[in-house]
Amino acid sequence: MENFASLLAGFQVALAPENIGACLLGAVLGLIVGAMPGIGSLAGCALLLPLTYKFNPTTAIIMLGALYYSNMYGGSFSAILLNIPGDSPAICTALDGYPLAKKGKPGKALMAANTASFLGGTIGILILTLTASGLAKIGLMFGYAEMTLVLLVAMTSISWLIGENPIKGIVITMLGILVASIGMDTLSGAPRFEFGNMYLLGGVPFTPFIIGCVGFAQVIKLINEREADEKKREREEAKQTKLSIRGSMLSLHEMRRILPPILRSGVAGTFIGVLPGSGATTGAMMGYAMQKKFKSEEPMGTGAIEGIAASEAANNAAAAGAFAPLLALGIPGSGTGAVLLGGLMMWGLNPGPLLFDSNPEFCWGLISSMYVANIFTLLVAILVIPFLIKILSVPVKYMIPIITCVCIVGAYSTSNSMYGVLVMFISGIVGYLLDKNGFSTAPMLLAFVLAPMLEKNMRKAFIASQGSLRVFVDTPLKLILLAVFLVLILTPVVKSIRRKLKKNNSKT
Repeated sequence: MENFASLLAGFQVALAPENIGACLLGAVLGLIVGAMPGIGSLAGCALLLPLTYKFNPTTAIIMLGALYYSNMYGGSFSAILLNIPGDSPAICTALDGYPLAKKGKPGKALMAANTASFLGGTIGILILTLTASGLAKIGLMFGYAEMTLVLLVAMTSISWLIGENPIKGIVITMLGILVASIGMDTLSGAPRFEFGNMYLLGGVPFTPFIIGCVGFAQVIKLINEREADEKKREREEAKQTKLSIRGSMLSLHEMRRILPPILRSGVAGTFIGVLPGSGATTGAMMGYAMQKKFKSEEPMGTGAIEGIAASEAANNAAAAGAFAPLLALGIPGSGTGAVLLGGLMMWGLNPGPLLFDSNPEFCWGLISSMYVANIFTLLVAILVIPFLIKILSVPVKYMIPIITCVCIVGAYSTSNSMYGVLVMFISGIVGYLLDKNGFSTAPMLLAFVLAPMLEKNMRKAFIASQGSLRVFVDTPLKLILLAVFLVLILTPVVKSIRRKLKKNNSKT
């Protein structure tokens, strides 16, 4: 009850005219920034931070918080329509969003993403409201060993994303880990796999690699299938131009399909967001991997709205959950969180256990503003659907140069050099060749994101324990995580043995 009284007081702050204006501006900018590949919430918040120097601290954090939050919505737009994730949390959204758009249902895909983002985010904000300081204490329970086990669970789930052929999944996951290990050693600073090239000392840049594997690979595919694609587009153009908000609305049956994954991913995503260093990307990946364990009406990866819902609900919930350790402990959960932490210190605030007591208006005003930002972002995201869908009616001969330009600009803007563009081109060719030979690039991309975090946490855990494996089994929490990890490894093995036994029994 005390939290709800504080929340009501927070709404008085959040609903002040200047704070509503800042919230709306942040929501709109977040959608734009999220939809533009290569920018993302980190660059968006960093670019806007200097503009908030003269702002009231509460107004400033409300605008930046709304931008960070609505960025999770925006990333799905380009992922669904162009197969280019606007930001890393949208990688999983593209796995089902783009195939569904290609089936002539882009409106349904966008509406499923928006609905899941809204409901998943609402779950995250409600949990944050009820347990803001308690969640931060839970996050503190996760040290290096616990985070290692969480990331191992995530990596194990990734290897089976490929579906019926887990060997391909493992091979492509290992390739992602290999690419992620290029550059300087995270702890010792020793160069690895740089082959005497000074550019590779900094590793393979994340955004150009992702844009290339997903976006530019799609350009090559479009060039090869241009004639067939043009004929399909001529047949479907009339349908696509007639799509509207009403035509994009989800039916009652579709809502029933997406509600269970939203509820599961919303709760799981919030707690993933609370863990230091995990962020919305890990949340989205865990949400999508978790949905693979449940039944979907259509196979995952072929346009299942359950996959879109699981990914989007998890990344929005994780974005909300990330504010718990930031405010209550002063621990940023991601790069964007670090920028927001810098902003708090710049405005003379000291995040930590005393912040909720010393500056309750600020803390609860921010939490209340997230409810407002969630509603604003949903309304804007739904209203722009008719304009976004028109992208799909553009002929392929124009789409190819447009997507290529978007890829080049996105790759260059993050690296500020042609090295990023070169990485994008090379990874695009590799991504196309892998796709052509039946290897999904998704496990590689997800492993590329998680491998550095896994390596850093594992090595720090071993340093802290002086090389002893007991560090992974000395608490009940670690034993539970280890049990989950073992179940995930053994389940496919048990399934394959049962399948072979059934075949043998049927022959006899």
